[in-house]
This record gives sequence, C-alpha cells and structure tokens, in this order.
Amino acid sequence: MAPSDPLAPYRAKRDPARTAEPVPGADQPLPVGDDDTFVVHEHHTPRGRTGERVHWDLRLERDGVLRSWAVPKGPPTEPGVNRLAVPTEDHPLEYASFAGTITAGEYGGGQVSIWDAGRYATEKWADDHVTVAFDGQRLTGRYVVFRLPDGSWNVRKLDADPVTAAPVAGVPEDLPPMLAAIGELPRADDPRWGYEFKWDGVRALAHVQAGRLRLRARSGNDVTGTYPELHRLPGVLAGHDAVLDGEVVALDGRGRPDFGLLQGRMHRTGPEVARMAAASPVTYLVFDLLALDGESLLTRPWTERRERLDALGLVSDRWVTTPWFRGNGDQVQAASLENGLEGVLAKRLDSPYRPGGRGPDWRKVKNLRTQAVVVGGWRPGEGRRAGGIGSLLVGVHDDSGRLVFAGHVGTGFTAAALAELGRLVTARPSSPFADALAREVTRDAHWVEPLLVGEVRYTQWTREGRLRHPAWRGLRDDVPPADVVVEP
Repeated sequence: MAPSDPLAPYRAKRDPARTAEPVPGADQPLPVGDDDTFVVHEHHTPRGRTGERVHWDLRLERDGVLRSWAVPKGPPTEPGVNRLAVPTEDHPLEYASFAGTITAGEYGGGQVSIWDAGRYATEKWADDHVTVAFDGQRLTGRYVVFRLPDGSWNVRKLDADPVTAAPVAGVPEDLPPMLAAIGELPRADDPRWGYEFKWDGVRALAHVQAGRLRLRARSGNDVTGTYPELHRLPGVLAGHDAVLDGEVVALDGRGRPDFGLLQGRMHRTGPEVARMAAASPVTYLVFDLLALDGESLLTRPWTERRERLDALGLVSDRWVTTPWFRGNGDQVQAASLENGLEGVLAKRLDSPYRPGGRGPDWRKVKNLRTQAVVVGGWRPGEGRRAGGIGSLLVGVHDDSGRLVFAGHVGTGFTAAALAELGRLVTARPSSPFADALAREVTRDAHWVEPLLVGEVRYTQWTREGRLRHPAWRGLRDDVPPADVVVEP
C-alpha cells in the first residue's frame, strides 16, 4: 500500500533552505498528470579530493510523483543488456525539469544534469515489474524494470527502435534537410520554377515507421517529446511508412505563423510539455515527401514528390500539406506580403532532394531581413531588467570559421524570454569572440559558452560588420551554432 505521503522520505533527506532541489511542502497536494513523463538524470558526486563518481537516475511519472531507480552504469541503449537499477525514494514531479548543483554536504551533493527526457507509454505496471515504451532522444522503444528473486532490480531494453533499426527506404534518421540559398525571385518568364510560402517556424523531418514517429530538427536534435500533439501523425498515414519534411509552427489568432508564440515550446522536456501542448498546440506544415514505404524519393523531381505528398491527403488541425504553385512567383510573393508571411521559396521543378545542401535549386526570398546569431555574452539590465540580462552580445562565423562579434541586441525581448535565456546560458571566464572588442563592449560583459543560437531582425550591416538596429525574434534550436554565418 502506498504511504499517505509518498514524498515524506524525500523531504526527510533534504533541507529546503540549503538544497537547490525542489522541495514541495508537506501540505501541498500532489499534482495530477498524465503518467507519461520520464527523465534520466546524470549525477556526478565528489569522491576523495580529486575524483568523482557518476550514476544515472531513471524517473517515471506515476500517481503525482516520479518513481525513481538509480542506475549505476546508465540505462542500456541496446536490446538484451541488463543493468542494475536500485529503487530510491519517490521524487516530486517538479524534479523532471531540475538540473543544477546540489550543495556539498547535502544529500546527493554534486552536479545534476538531464541526460534524457521525453514521454513514455505504460504497457504494464505491477509491484515486481514495469514495462513501458520510451519516446526520448536516447531511450526509445520498449523497456522493462523488474525485480529479481534476490530482491534486486534490473532494467532491460526489450526491442530495437524500428525508426533507427530499419529506416524507411534506407533514409537515415539523422538525414540533414535540404536548405535554400538566399536569392532573388526568378524572372517571370522562366518556366523552370515552382513556388511555396516560407513559414516562420522550426524545420523538422518526420520519420514514421511501424506506427512510430520520430521528429528531428535541422540541428539533429530529437524533438519528438517536445511536441506530443503531433504524435498521432502515424495514424493518419493509414499504415504507410514515410519520411516527411516540414515546418513546426505556432499559429496566431488569424491563423498565421508567429515565431514568438513558438518560443515558449522550445527547450522543454519536463511535465509542463503536456500542459503547454494543450494550451498552445503547434501545427506541422508538410511540404516534401522523401520516402514512402519501401521507396526512396530523394532522387525524384520536386514536382513528383509534391504530387505524391498531395495524394496522401494529410489534413487536420495539427498537420497539413502546404500549397505549391507552378510559376507566377510574383503573385505568390505578393500574397505572402499581404498575409504577413516571412517570404517565398522558389524551387526548380526538376530538383532532386540534396540532404544538407544549400545550392541554386532552392532559393528563399525574404520579406523580412533576419539573421541567425550565436549568443556569446550579455550585459546587465537597468530599471525593470536590473539584476538580470539587459542585452545580448552576439556573433557570426567568418569565412575562416572564427566567431566574430556582430553587435548587441537590446530590444524585442519579453520578460519570459529574458528569464529563459538566464537559465539556458552557461558562463565562461573569457570572451568567445575571436576579434578584439572595444572597452565599452567588454566593460560589464558576462561571457557565455557559444551554444545558443537566436534570430534577429535588423535594418542593415554596417561597414564594420555590425548589425544595425537588431531586434530579438527568439531562440533557434533547429540551427547548430557552427552553421551561423552572415546571410546575404
């Protein structure tokens, strides 16, 4: 029988005044969730004067708490491998998003980070074994956590992930999407081009295999767990295996993509994901078909891929096949401007799909001047921003691959965006920029590791290589920092 207060052992081991861990009060009711969130923490604790030990903690949401097992060697990622899993005290649901430093001398003192997180489905939950299917970045497929006759527990992966073990028509899960070069609209009398609207969201390839979905961002990150409202996509494919290319967007009240609305959904892996998906669901706009059942379509012309995509009839409130047009690029661009869209894409009718390529066959024609930037530091705020980030110091990579300073961004932020940036940046002792910076830039700068990519609007580049009047649009978790260069 479950104790009346399942978190009592957890609280008994922690002093809320000293630990950074969440410690809800004993009178606080347990949250009601969907019993579908999991997290794996990587926990480094000091050992002796210079050493450390590491273990992993597997946590499954169940009845308002996180049921927990310590896994000394980490959860297995291949089928047939048993790993020791030691049951530990239940943790509060808020722990699913916890990462940070636990003060030395406190219970579990050391460094805690999130090794994996996502959703899971329960196949069976009994006193002596738990069988679930994980849908995370590192843990995927069916697992069992079970008790042995001697009373100890093990965790075992039961099957291979069909998406990675048998990719659709040989199209690998880590396939990078084809990219478009910035250019001008083709001449109106050039019949070789077709046109699509450019959507203001994050690029994602959808791999559907054996009824399972895996979403991969342009950066290569697995974002399946970030957008649970898209998990029903395999069902509408009516038994087909497919690889789709599209854009995840958040629509405003008028049905137009709003990149700002999408910001709140990025970098989320904890129990808040389900709530946010219900409150602000995203839509997957599909514009290419790369594989269908046993056939790879990568070498087929764009027009054939689009026609076969249209034939699938993907239409719902959560995903839709986008329109495309043969010719009339000037009219498509005028319509994009009239509807406040980001621009248009011009695509050669005969173009194959070149993974990772940014060649002349696809052109993007922007209505807005935007630029991806790498966050390299920040300066303190004043007034309402006092005590936190006031502006960001950003850069781009030059022709030799060096990260060079591109200016500071001080407008376009919401209070929530600044707070999230404060949580995501990782401090470093020196500037990450390769070029020498003026004293007025470095005077009160706080430097960070160049790991976060954002997007800004701006008016022009100065002769000194600085962005003029940049305004923050949001983070881009679909763009690797190394890919950030000056966009023409």
